[in-house]
Amino acid sequence: MKMPSHAMFAGITQEEYEEMVRRGCIRLGDYPKEEVLLRTGDKTEEFGILLSGKIHIENMDLWGNRMILHSILPGGAFGETYAFCQTPMMVDVVAVEQSQVLWVRLTALLAPSNEKEDWYHKLLRNVLILSTQKNLAWSSRIFCISAKTIRGRVMTYLSSEALRRGKRQFTIPFDRQQMADYLNVERSALSKELGKMQREGILIFRKNTFCLLKTAGEW
Repeated sequence: MKMPSHAMFAGITQEEYEEMVRRGCIRLGDYPKEEVLLRTGDKTEEFGILLSGKIHIENMDLWGNRMILHSILPGGAFGETYAFCQTPMMVDVVAVEQSQVLWVRLTALLAPSNEKEDWYHKLLRNVLILSTQKNLAWSSRIFCISAKTIRGRVMTYLSSEALRRGKRQFTIPFDRQQMADYLNVERSALSKELGKMQREGILIFRKNTFCLLKTAGEW
């Protein structure tokens, strides 16, 4: 199995990667659109790295209301905290498109027999870096939904995306319903607010492509 070009395997050779595969630390999985990879209540010994496609981390409340907590794009990792802590999943992991995932099996990876291998500590270091980056992404969403108004949530989210990408025009990984779920607002209210913001010259948009004419600090 060819080693993916991914930060998870920084400093690791193809031979070391193949040894991980032989020891059952790594496997590939292919998933169709709308496939649920992990469900609320599941326990998992694996975490995933998305190689292609798109995955959403979702939460469904008792009344059937969906909230998108995070969108995973190729290169993103998911489930590492649950795999390390061995606690039941509090979210669903859903393939939004045809997706390929590389799964890392922690019970096999952390076996005492692996500790003397050169790749062992390199891989753990890379997992820590990925987990830290993930925490930054979760923090960004907390900032978004902390705003009291729909406009505040929209501008916090779009401004953070513009800052992260280094430009004011960009495409987000959500359609309108998904954006509403991510910001935890009603779709109709979100669409109405976006229309007002466009008329006021704050931004322009077409589907999921946005261009900020003013940033959060300017409106």
